[in-house]
Amino acid sequence: MEDRPGTEHVETLIIGGGQAGLATGYFLKRQGHPFLILDAGERVGDAWRNRWESLRLFTPARYDRLPGFPFPASPWSFPSKDEMGDYLEEYVQRFDLPVRTGVKVERLAKEGERFVITSPQGRFEAENVVVATGVCQIPKVPGFAGKLSPNITQLHSKDYQSPSQLREGDVLVVGVGNSGAEISKELSKSRRTLLAGKESGHLPVRHGSIPARIGFRVFRFFGHRVLTKGTPIGRKIGPKLIAHGDPLIRVRPKDLAAASIERVPRVAGVEGGLPVLEDGRALDVANVIWCTGYRSDFGWVDLPVLGTDGEPIHDRGVVGSEPGLYFIGLAFQYSFSSDVLPGMARDHAFVANHISSRAGSETRALPELDAAR
Repeated sequence: MEDRPGTEHVETLIIGGGQAGLATGYFLKRQGHPFLILDAGERVGDAWRNRWESLRLFTPARYDRLPGFPFPASPWSFPSKDEMGDYLEEYVQRFDLPVRTGVKVERLAKEGERFVITSPQGRFEAENVVVATGVCQIPKVPGFAGKLSPNITQLHSKDYQSPSQLREGDVLVVGVGNSGAEISKELSKSRRTLLAGKESGHLPVRHGSIPARIGFRVFRFFGHRVLTKGTPIGRKIGPKLIAHGDPLIRVRPKDLAAASIERVPRVAGVEGGLPVLEDGRALDVANVIWCTGYRSDFGWVDLPVLGTDGEPIHDRGVVGSEPGLYFIGLAFQYSFSSDVLPGMARDHAFVANHISSRAGSETRALPELDAAR
């Protein structure tokens, strides 16, 4: 198949320049395979930099590393979102990974034996494609959000940066996950804050404490080694745990009470332009922040590889029905830890090895690959 004029041909194209895409690129480069990483951000790491200003990672720096490069911070410190963004940028420079920023992929299809990737910035063809766009793609908000009064400022946590974005007056934070807990605590310092919903449990020890460090090691072992698709217990309870909300990690219920945050029931709808709780109360607030999570969006993948739920059909990231197509960074891709920094490397190594075998070359016995299994 000849290259079409105006089309760039790459042996392997990675869509997404976050930690999943970069780690996959690291393994491919160590194995000597040509590839290109496309990222929609203007700078590597912007997906982290663009989050709210006070955000810090929940995992200690010693576990935030990508393969081959320790995180440059005290092992038990918790990096800021900007430090994480800068680390990813330095990772690209350190290993000279080919990343092209400012490229938003709009469609992935196939023509003949090649995958075709189209974007406003150009057209690409590849023998292999790794989709590394992650699971937190499209903010979820209830359908009735559009009925709120235009006098109420409403944001999703994806767009929240700091209290300065809000109007004067009370704020309702919807969703008691970790984002909702941390944002509501920050806002409570400057205004009356209401927090709607019910948390899904919380850590029994203080985040960052010595007991928490021990607990983290135990949790990481079970999430990475026990709760996998390769064990009966993992296959049984792994999907149930993924569907369950995460427990509160850094900010716990007693911290919310100490900050004088008013806990209210779930938001059930809108009446007269105001949010209404399931107990029938209408809240006259000036601001609403939706901390209601995200949904994945693979609608741009124009190939018969998605299930009825819109999620990829794969085995450890390998799409059997479309040889050469891979997904990385999915929830429970192989283990409970597959979509978080402390557990990603094994999946990246597996996909890189599969690409290598598909290319008909022998996989080099790299120490990093052995350690990631």
